[in-house]
Amino acid sequence: MVRIRNAHEDDVDTIVNFQMAMAEETENIALNEKSVRQGVQNVIHDVQKGRYYLAQDGNIVAGSLLITREWSDWRNLWVLWIQSVYVLPRYRGKGIFKQLYNHIKQMALENNEVAGIRLYVDKSNVNAIKVYEKLGMDGEHYKVFEWMKQL
Repeated sequence: MVRIRNAHEDDVDTIVNFQMAMAEETENIALNEKSVRQGVQNVIHDVQKGRYYLAQDGNIVAGSLLITREWSDWRNLWVLWIQSVYVLPRYRGKGIFKQLYNHIKQMALENNEVAGIRLYVDKSNVNAIKVYEKLGMDGEHYKVFEWMKQL
């Protein structure tokens, strides 16, 4: 049985490995492991930066995601952003992300200071888009644009 739990210090290696694998798999990018490790540790040690949630099947962490918050002045409420989603290949198609998502959605429903949930997805990640649509998420309203400094 899979259970959803908050990540802690002992999960840093797993989350770093997930992030490295996700970047390679989805965008063909080799991340700097030291930077990723510091980033993950910063989140683990400072909940203002975000919070990782893990899907655990027995002793195996099958998947994870990161939640960050954005203040919406239009709604006068928080919007939760799902980021850094990763599910181990052998667990894909088994509802791991759905369980993580439903956990976050339930948290949002129970918190009167949260307006909703958002996420962004690479437009070429067709499988993920199908999953998000199946869960009732709408990708038609906004387009995300970005500018990032080259590191």
